[in-house]
Amino acid sequence: MRLNVLKNTVLLFVFIMISFGCLAKPSTEKLKQELSVTQNDSTIVVGANRTREYLPILKGKAIGIVANQTSVIFKADSTYTHVVDSLLQLDVNVTKVFSPEHGFRGTADAGEVVKDGIDTKTKLPIVSLYGANKKPTAEQLKNIDLLIFDIQDVGARFYTYISTLHYVMEACAENNIPILILDRPNPNGRYIDGPILEMEYKSFVGMHPVPIVHGMTIGEYAQMINGQQWLENGVTCELTVIEMEHYTHDKLYHLPIKPSPNLPNDQSINLYPSLCFFEGTNVNAGRGTTTQFQVYGSPFLKNQEYKYTPKSNKGAKHPKHKEKLCYGVDLTNEKQLNQINLAYIIKAYHATSNKTEFFNSFFTKLAGSKKLQKQIEGNLSVTEIKQSWKTGLDAYKKMSKKYMLYN
Repeated sequence: MRLNVLKNTVLLFVFIMISFGCLAKPSTEKLKQELSVTQNDSTIVVGANRTREYLPILKGKAIGIVANQTSVIFKADSTYTHVVDSLLQLDVNVTKVFSPEHGFRGTADAGEVVKDGIDTKTKLPIVSLYGANKKPTAEQLKNIDLLIFDIQDVGARFYTYISTLHYVMEACAENNIPILILDRPNPNGRYIDGPILEMEYKSFVGMHPVPIVHGMTIGEYAQMINGQQWLENGVTCELTVIEMEHYTHDKLYHLPIKPSPNLPNDQSINLYPSLCFFEGTNVNAGRGTTTQFQVYGSPFLKNQEYKYTPKSNKGAKHPKHKEKLCYGVDLTNEKQLNQINLAYIIKAYHATSNKTEFFNSFFTKLAGSKKLQKQIEGNLSVTEIKQSWKTGLDAYKKMSKKYMLYN
């Protein structure tokens, strides 16, 4: 008799605890509240944070997601949770993760082949979209009802996440899978600058006829890809953009998470559109240091006071001029740029000891044509070179304006 009473008492206690949520996982509504950020009129709310807008779209669907370490939902206490972890907690049926350059956790070198695998935390299968497999196959998209794209971009044509976006949109269009973009700020969204890519030089570091600094968010850029019919055979995908709140293109935005291993801070992100040209030369742009894309140097530069030695480190196992003393320039205290600064590469070209070995073939892919190299070799001034961009930039600004979601 006592044993039965004891059993009944224990069962009653367990029932009460479950009823009050003590033994159950948090309710969806509670998680939504925990993941929401207290806002004011000036706080930027990224698309991922607007769960009330997109959770109804995900209900009852098998979800794939293109994500990396920047794909997070911010909390009121300035911490954040990964969007994949959050969606799983919210009972969203996430079935597969697709990872871009640098991998799902964002630790791979630039250009390093990222392999497929299993995420150790969620046990979800990870499909790499870098290397030989840049575009999801029909088999990889099998049984996926909707694909989410949520990656922080930095607004430069040669930053490969917009190339991944292109291939994902193309695969979704071909397989009749809707795509949902959770929009994020463009930290270089305050200006548009650079030569327009000529399509004969199309590559993974430049897929569309746009300037180097395109001035758009991922959501806006996706609308442009669709609207201009840049996907193969002019196909378009079913696209939904979860817009941000309180964002304008002229707002400064601090990225709380490194978008890739060699863009460690706001200064590197701001200088990246100007210094990435050095990737197509014999000059090191800070890889193998702790000031990536904030310094540049080479053993072949003359009369430069600043010196450093690139070493193997996280994100740059084999940096250019590894273990060699480089002479160059420190830009860590350079003022914020609102345009591409060509003076860096022009000065480096004139200072190098062997100009015939300054450029390599990758420079043409970065510049988007052969013109810029010829202009630098022909001693054209910054003003003359930039004047040659004006017609293309004016046409691009007029075209892209209709795809803008923010002022």
